[in-house]
Amino acid sequence: MGRDVESMIRDLVDIAIDMVREERLEEVADRAEANAEERLLDLLMPPQAEATESVERTREKLRERLRDGKLDERLVELEVKDRGPNFEIATNAGIEEMSINIKDMLPNLFGGKSRKRKMRVAEAADYLGQEEEQKLIDMDQVTRVALERVETSGIIFLDEIDKIAGRETGHGPDVSREGVQRDILPIVEGTTVNTRYGFVRTDHILFMAAGAFHVSKPADMIPELQGRFPIRVELKSLTVEDFIRILREPKNALAKQYTALMETEGIKLTFTDDALEEVAKFAAQVNQSSENIGARRLHTIMEKLLEEVSFEGPDLKKKTVKVDAAYVRKQLADIVKDQDLSRYIL
Repeated sequence: MGRDVESMIRDLVDIAIDMVREERLEEVADRAEANAEERLLDLLMPPQAEATESVERTREKLRERLRDGKLDERLVELEVKDRGPNFEIATNAGIEEMSINIKDMLPNLFGGKSRKRKMRVAEAADYLGQEEEQKLIDMDQVTRVALERVETSGIIFLDEIDKIAGRETGHGPDVSREGVQRDILPIVEGTTVNTRYGFVRTDHILFMAAGAFHVSKPADMIPELQGRFPIRVELKSLTVEDFIRILREPKNALAKQYTALMETEGIKLTFTDDALEEVAKFAAQVNQSSENIGARRLHTIMEKLLEEVSFEGPDLKKKTVKVDAAYVRKQLADIVKDQDLSRYIL
């Protein structure tokens, strides 16, 4: 929204760079930590002219205290590199791609500038660890691997494509809709996009699109774009069993989110299995009787269900709340029965 279509390729490249960098960081983490520890010991105990046995013993004792966290509050002085200023130039290609780092252009002016700064040992360990990790990672190789992954394994999901369905009528919003379709067409068809890390070909990137075609239909899109999405799949409405899985299985499932949220207020919130089943039934029922908004209905149901606990949470004397099927029915049954009320509340 509000950006040129090529920006989705650039976003995909940024994600790939981060993924490959994280993989490389995991590979070198132990070496980086060991190197950072040695540098920190050098700061705490500068190297002696002669490496005698007593000096080594002292260094090892210092290492043990460092690993035990007994030196975390001690101050050390180390050189910190200054960051050069960043300038952005706005062009037709999009502001996100024209960000220029002055350090790269004028390395002599900004490259080697550093200053001394005092910081706690714990903070210095993190800083030195990051410095060592950057030294051990070959960013050129990271970039090459990331670009290759984007071109061969990249997947881009175009959501709400029904919003741009429409043919040119000469006036009104349909003109801009068709313009967006024509902008998307070459990306899906296969073209070369210039990113800050190099050129990316989109020929083998998998494009998937989804839309709620109950007002418009796929045939309302320009023929060229229709032809680029040869596999058509019609999705069925979510069932009660689907809602139960959505409430239980994801890492960030709603039940887990609300449990963690209530913990911040010191409240132990638990959901029984029959409570989640009851919530799923209510969600499916309201979707059938009013607008079908899919899994988003679970948000509104859960918010209404826990409204009382959320509002009175800090003042509750009983800090343990168990949500079972009876509690769900008590909180929601009357609202669901009242069609007019549920239309506005749920």
